[in-house]
Parts: sequence; C-alpha cells; structure tokens
Amino acid sequence: MKRRTLPIAAAFAAATLMLTACGGGDDKAGDSDKIAGTGQGTEKPSKSAKPSGAPAQDKPDGVDVSLPADMNLVFDWEKPEKENEAAAMDDAANYVRAIYRGIDKRTTEDAAVAAYSSGDGLKYARTQIDARLEGDWTATGTRRHYQATTRSASNGNSVEVAFCVDSSKFYSKEVKTGKVLKGAPSITDFDFFKIIMVKLPTGDGLWQASKVYVEGKAAKCQ
Repeated sequence: MKRRTLPIAAAFAAATLMLTACGGGDDKAGDSDKIAGTGQGTEKPSKSAKPSGAPAQDKPDGVDVSLPADMNLVFDWEKPEKENEAAAMDDAANYVRAIYRGIDKRTTEDAAVAAYSSGDGLKYARTQIDARLEGDWTATGTRRHYQATTRSASNGNSVEVAFCVDSSKFYSKEVKTGKVLKGAPSITDFDFFKIIMVKLPTGDGLWQASKVYVEGKAAKCQ
C-alpha cells in the first residue's frame, strides 16, 4: 500500500483540516474540507510571470530547511511580478519544506516549522508531522508542486498561494525497516492547496502560513 489515510487530530473554528499522506493508493480522509483565510482581498488570482530561478538555499532567512537526498520536493512554478506575492510564494515553499524536515527529524519542534507557520498553519504542520511519527514512517521520492497562482489582500500583508501537488512518485517509508510503501497510481495522488501567507511585522521579510486548505482527489491537477 502506498498511501495511508491519516487521522484528523485537530478541528478549528472555521473548518476541519484535511490531512494528506504520501503517494497514492488509498483514499484520503475527506475531499473538500476548508479553512477560510482572513483579510483576503477581492483581486483575481495572478499567474506567475517570472522564472523562479535556482531552488531555495538550505538556510533562507537563516533557517535550515534542508532535506535528505531521497526526499525531493520540486516547486515547478514561476514567481509573480509583485514583490510581496513572490516573497509569500517563496515562503509557502519553505513552509512545505519545513513540514517534511520535521518529518525527517522526527519532531514538531524544528526551528523551520516555527519560522514559517503560525496559528492554524502551525497546527496543520504539527498534525501532519505527528501522524507520521505515530505511524513510524517518513517519506521518500519526488513530490511536485505546480500551477501556482497568488492573490493579495488589499492591505498587502496577506497573500493566498494556491497550487497543485502530484504525489504519484512520493511514497511513505517505514522508519524501522526502510520499506517503501507503493501502490497503483490514482486520483488520490493529486491535491490542490491554498495557503494563506501572512507577512510578519518585524520588517525582516518573513512570511508565515496562517491557514491551510486542501482539496483531495483534485482532478483539475491531473
């Protein structure tokens, strides 16, 4: 079996987060649970316009988001022209990296998780990590992120970053045995994410994931 459905460990006021596992095979726990972002504007989503260039360094903003060689997160998207949206997109990628770094390091207390998430985004990250700690498995393979769009709030301090995820080549791996859990490719390999990134008022340019919405079995991402 390639995917294991994870238990939902936290319910939030706006809605219940849907948890995603690695790879394909079994159905996820829900298809369209949502958390609505706060302070979002009414601008239409803007597609990326500039090539994103080289992948993020191991320590963007001084925070280590490096991952093991067999855990490959590919962000196949282009940066938006707006500076805030480009920065929010970069740190949305770092948020995803931080979750999988926590999974690899077997802790919810890694500095990267605290740096790139807050509120419901932090709860989501910790729930994802905790579920894999309880199952005693990690991840291996390639997880592709693509078709990204951004949308800014009117105050410029909040940006919605939306994107597709293909986990068809990303698998769960048992920590003790090293066994990779694979299954037949299916619609469960595709997810659609919306992450609400909020700019910290400290002036250092850091953005944190404050809300997470995941649509499982996302046919529009195939």
